[in-house]
Amino acid sequence: MPSFLRCFVFLFCLFFSAPVLQAAPRSLAQWEKFDFAKGRISLAQIRPLPLGDAKKLRGLVFGRHGRVFDDKEIQNYLKSRAWYKPNPKYKSSRLNANEIANVDVIREAEWLRHKRVVPGDMKFYRNRALTLAQVGKPSLAELRIMRAEIDAIHGATFEDAPWLRMFFNERYWYHPGDETFRFTAIELKNYRLLYALEKRMRGTALAPGDMDFYQTQPLRTAQLRGLSLYEMRLLRNEIYARRGRRFRTDWIADHFDGKDWYKPFSDFREPKLSVMEQRNLDVIVNYENQIHEDLSRKQLNTALLKDMFLDDVRKLRNEIYARRGRTYKDLWLRGYFQSFAWYKPNPRYRESQLNRIERRNAKLIFDFEKKLAAQLDAVE
Repeated sequence: MPSFLRCFVFLFCLFFSAPVLQAAPRSLAQWEKFDFAKGRISLAQIRPLPLGDAKKLRGLVFGRHGRVFDDKEIQNYLKSRAWYKPNPKYKSSRLNANEIANVDVIREAEWLRHKRVVPGDMKFYRNRALTLAQVGKPSLAELRIMRAEIDAIHGATFEDAPWLRMFFNERYWYHPGDETFRFTAIELKNYRLLYALEKRMRGTALAPGDMDFYQTQPLRTAQLRGLSLYEMRLLRNEIYARRGRRFRTDWIADHFDGKDWYKPFSDFREPKLSVMEQRNLDVIVNYENQIHEDLSRKQLNTALLKDMFLDDVRKLRNEIYARRGRTYKDLWLRGYFQSFAWYKPNPRYRESQLNRIERRNAKLIFDFEKKLAAQLDAVE
């Protein structure tokens, strides 16, 4: 680039870029006078703030637009300000580019003060390898969200996980898009570390993505215990996916399209499975069928629910109704159950058609669902 052109670019940026705050206010009350929509802040100005104040400063930027936070510390601060007007119709799209840039700076300052990685931090690990010490001892909900965050950074749409879709739709940085992305080597390493820790905390021996080993090794029923029906369905379809099967069911196709090992056929022909693969497929199907049948004939062991994610628990409860033909307005549930050969919609379905055990199991699952939803809603 010619020197005169470089000079022009420099002068343009100097005069037309957002003004940078020169002297940082010393208190949150002083920060309230700053216009984050027009002025620009720097990391050096935010880093001295205690973590609690940095969080409240982030809340201040969003609070100007009426956002309501699940984080009690931020929300209590906003409620104490006379200017704050909660807006139930708040959308992150209300922030302009300058506000987004400022929030990015504040989030980085928060991250630098975190003693362990928390949801919202994974953007800082796109080129940094995580360690177990940095992950610390998160809850299962936090682990699941952080793992999903790696997908969300690339625009994953979470069509098979409505709660995660809703959660990330509320993040200012999230831009849903094409799910055919590929992780970098470091992102893949971080994803696997979080998944391995999740499996350890749940006490499960398997997870979707592990079936490459079982192309030549026998699978035991005991290894499936603790998995959700959703996870087992992915496991058995993974056997086909690793042989190149192309899937007609959208949410299954979306799941495998994002995997770097997946090389689908150009058409929908059925792949030929080995004797070992067919044996392992039968093990999974038989165990799935047992759980399906037990929902109607045996009182549910709540240990089955203990380490499930909210969307999996909702699927399990609704399966009790779907087995009796309940129809669904919810597109997610309708699409999920329509992908099962056993599902026969019945417009005349009534809950009175459920037997005593089915009603009791539905109540047990619903009570657990409410507790799990409350825990997840506390994650900001």
